[in-house]
Amino acid sequence: MVDPGIGFGKDLAGNLRLIKHIAQFKSLGVPVLLGHSRKSFLGQLLNAEVHAREQGTDAVTAWACLEGADFVRVHDVRRACEIRTTVQAIGNAP
Repeated sequence: MVDPGIGFGKDLAGNLRLIKHIAQFKSLGVPVLLGHSRKSFLGQLLNAEVHAREQGTDAVTAWACLEGADFVRVHDVRRACEIRTTVQAIGNAP
């Protein structure tokens, strides 16, 4: 499993770049994990305290699902499952 380490020694631009290109990690042939929930880069981006970062977390979760991440590490598991189910349903629609 590979985890690009969102938030560890990276600035806002570096974190956003990793998230944008998360699909490239699939070429390693191992599952991809993204741990982004409520991270400080979302606080910087949204000017939001930790308790007010759910919308940003949701947006990154949806992006990760679209880009093929196998796992997301989040605080609100049910919410992430609903996002993944919705994204997959849209992708599977005729």
